[in-house]
Amino acid sequence: MNRSAQAAVIGAGTATVVTVVVMLTLGTHRVAVQAPSVIKQSSSEANIQPSNASPVVIKKHFIMMPEAPVAGESTDKHGLPIQPAVPAAAPALPPVLVKYGPLTFSPLVRQVIPAVVNIAITEHSASSGKERVPPQIKGTPLEKRYHDRMKQRQEEMIGAGSGFIVDPSGIIVTNRHVVGGADKVEVSLSNGREMPARLLGSDELTDIAVIKVDSAQPLPHVTWGNSRQTEIGDWILVAGNPFGFGSSVTAGIVSAVGRDLGIGSLDDFIQLDAPINPGNSGGPAFNMRGQVIAVNAAIVTPAGGSVGIGFGIPSEIVAPIVAEIEATGHAEHGWLGITLDDGETDIGIASVDNGGPGQKSGLRRGDLVKKVDDISVTSARMLLRCIAAAKPGMTLNFVVQRSGKNLTLPVHIGPRPMDADN
Repeated sequence: MNRSAQAAVIGAGTATVVTVVVMLTLGTHRVAVQAPSVIKQSSSEANIQPSNASPVVIKKHFIMMPEAPVAGESTDKHGLPIQPAVPAAAPALPPVLVKYGPLTFSPLVRQVIPAVVNIAITEHSASSGKERVPPQIKGTPLEKRYHDRMKQRQEEMIGAGSGFIVDPSGIIVTNRHVVGGADKVEVSLSNGREMPARLLGSDELTDIAVIKVDSAQPLPHVTWGNSRQTEIGDWILVAGNPFGFGSSVTAGIVSAVGRDLGIGSLDDFIQLDAPINPGNSGGPAFNMRGQVIAVNAAIVTPAGGSVGIGFGIPSEIVAPIVAEIEATGHAEHGWLGITLDDGETDIGIASVDNGGPGQKSGLRRGDLVKKVDDISVTSARMLLRCIAAAKPGMTLNFVVQRSGKNLTLPVHIGPRPMDADN
């Protein structure tokens, strides 16, 4: 044993050791004071113990003394601090409504993109004959030959758009303004295959056209979805041929439904925020099942490109028009020959065409239209859409208010004239 240890053992034989131990225990903060214990050792007990001897265990007795309470702290009758109450659980959060979005659109793209086509159109316009004569031949015999040649010359005007195949036989849907007036229509598939197409028919009121290509093998095609089930906030995928660059896709959501752009009686556009650019016209907008719920038709563009405001024609309008054009080559819409006054509370008839279907059915100027086939009329636009969507020859039951009395009139729908206003 070293000298320091020896001194400690020898000194312990006659000294009184008092040890104060401060113990901080979690939650109680008590001070433990060790009671003084006198250890008397004889000189013989101070002998050096062998290293393998059992240690001497000295039992210590502690007296628990309460700590003085902190100012403002509550204590019980024993002077112990009172634990604060456990706070109530936070209120439950509302359920997550959108748990996840698509991590990738690639499976959807692979399924639908083979049925999306690029459309190139060619128009021929005759020369106006007012071309500037080159100064080298002006006043020479060649000037007449130059004019004759320019009169025979035709200038090709090329445009581009989009479409999609709805039948494996080669039926393609697009916009009327894409192919209207075209002398030549060329269709190219996503795999690069090119085919000439012919126009089956178009509808000016809805801006829908149907073209057809001939193929020995069935072509990939897509199906119609139910646009009535489309809600604001739903994901959509738009495909087309922007700026003639070829097949491409963009994604976004449905921003609004029932948009009226003042283009025609059947205006009921779906507003989309997916980028739609020139050249996308006639292309499809898909739901997440790969079904067509709209046909891209118009954009708001201050600078010629997409600003996130595009419009599609709902499938509930397009599908029956396409079927009718495929069957008959044209689409018919209902017409009554009446002018409406859209008041704040009532929808009145401002005028009735002489000899028109409305007059023949008993409608008069000043009638207030309340219902059509038991459906309340809420706006003039709604009534015009209802009439235009009806087929010629159909009968609609009008409930009108005349001189304070309600009358029910069976109104016979007539065909819409070619020169009728939208």
